[in-house]
Amino acid sequence: MQRVFLVGMYGFMLLLAGAIQAADSKSVPLYNGKDLTGWRGQGMHDPAVWNDMKSEDREKTQAKYNDDMRSHWRAEGEEIINDGKGVYLTTDKDYGDFILELEWKMMKADGDSGIYLRGYPQVQIWDPACEKDKKLGADKGSGALWNNTDPKNGKFPLVVADKPVGEWNKMRMEMRGEKVTITLNDKLVVDGATMENYYKRGTPISATGPIQLQTHGSEMRFRNITIQELK
Repeated sequence: MQRVFLVGMYGFMLLLAGAIQAADSKSVPLYNGKDLTGWRGQGMHDPAVWNDMKSEDREKTQAKYNDDMRSHWRAEGEEIINDGKGVYLTTDKDYGDFILELEWKMMKADGDSGIYLRGYPQVQIWDPACEKDKKLGADKGSGALWNNTDPKNGKFPLVVADKPVGEWNKMRMEMRGEKVTITLNDKLVVDGATMENYYKRGTPISATGPIQLQTHGSEMRFRNITIQELK
């Protein structure tokens, strides 16, 4: 009787897992391979403050950001390219729980970039060999939640997984609630860390927000950007 019960429970759990997986959306591209449709420009903003702006003020600011975006971001074949300046490339759509996958390439040594999740900084990207940023932790590698305050909570990656400057790196970011798990080049670098609210420490991050591609003074390229929304 006990064996039958356990087998029955196992079957039920398989069915439940299948139903949950089926409820998730399929992975979709965030770049159409032609232009920056689906993206806008945006500076560094607390998502809560941005959403609370008066609509007319937000529209005027957004128009300026979009002009800036067009000056520094471009679509070129399979790649999205930034010259190292300007606002961040930001999705029109907000996301809750998701799996975000992309590839990035740093074009010159000592580069600096990042990925904002729900509009919060950031999954850090930099050159581990950069001497000037060694004091900030660059030698520990890319792929961690650098704006977290607790080194035991994903501030630094578990391993250095970066490829040499000029080569493509593959990153996978899974976000469920406030928990983030990240792999870089198929190596686990963040394991279920809580993403801290950079803008208002000690309070939860927003349940939804945009994806942002940041660059900080050096040319960066991105490709194969996809997202799967999770229920």
